[in-house]
Amino acid sequence: MRMKKLLALAICGVLSVPSLAQSKRTVLSAQIYGYQREMVYFDCVQSPLIKAEFHNNPGEEHHLAFETDEMVTLMINGKVKAFLEPGDSLHVEIRYDGKKVSEAMFSGDNRAVANSNLYRTIEQAKASMKYRSNLLGLVVLDVKPKDRIRDSHKLLEITNKAIEKYKGKISPAMETYMNAESEAMAYTSFMEYPVMYADTRKVPITQQEIGDYWSLMDGYDLRSETTALRCPEYISFLMRYCLYQKEKEAIKENTIYKAPNKLEDMYALLSNFYTGTQRDHILFRLMSNFILGGKELERVDPLFEEYKAKYNSDPKNLQVLEMLLQ
Repeated sequence: MRMKKLLALAICGVLSVPSLAQSKRTVLSAQIYGYQREMVYFDCVQSPLIKAEFHNNPGEEHHLAFETDEMVTLMINGKVKAFLEPGDSLHVEIRYDGKKVSEAMFSGDNRAVANSNLYRTIEQAKASMKYRSNLLGLVVLDVKPKDRIRDSHKLLEITNKAIEKYKGKISPAMETYMNAESEAMAYTSFMEYPVMYADTRKVPITQQEIGDYWSLMDGYDLRSETTALRCPEYISFLMRYCLYQKEKEAIKENTIYKAPNKLEDMYALLSNFYTGTQRDHILFRLMSNFILGGKELERVDPLFEEYKAKYNSDPKNLQVLEMLLQ
């Protein structure tokens, strides 16, 4: 008999939030073949409260129904992403070749299929151009910073072309999310890779043929759409962007900037640098990640109280944190 364990209310946002009057029943199902591990996992990117796990029986359909009032991203075994809008029903058939996913086929509501296929299309394009997320691995392979920056520009072009191809099929939220994730990957590379390469390969940034490092982010407007701010990669990028700007200020003042390495100091830095919805979502992600780490949770309590009193604007973020701290 299959054991199925739902680990949450499976709601992105929580029942008591008034806006969830528009919540709709949303369904994800999957059949998986060739998977060698014992358990199958569904995890929501936006909320740690949406989870399910199942015993792995090849070909058996695993099914999760939940309510949401906004688009959510569900990871299956940490490998395949499915994108569902409120009311969508999506089925995924996944085939493994060893530890790798060889095929993921989506069926169900047209919008959910298009959203998920768009993401898969861009992932396949990244694989074909060997655009990796592990920057240290690129340093080991001696990928030059100028080449990584060139490939990052190419990723943004590929993303724009893919979105245009799927125009009218995908949701506006999916377009925003996809742009945000690709921008996060590209611009994080701009800020991190030249420094990482210089530290490891001992090639000064001024000799990397990338132009003025401190001008690489000029002209980019940070996103503040809720959908973008529910993309974890984009939140990580915003955190790094804050440090980049602080480092840039220090250079102008002929000083050396030391990035914070404690939760409390990082919280203070981010809460002073950002405002509005950006600050809300960044602090939410900072605290929720720390809580999920499972250590020294009492350190979050005073930060949470300040966040609740001064910075929270999205009731979903507040209730997720309250439930995590219980």
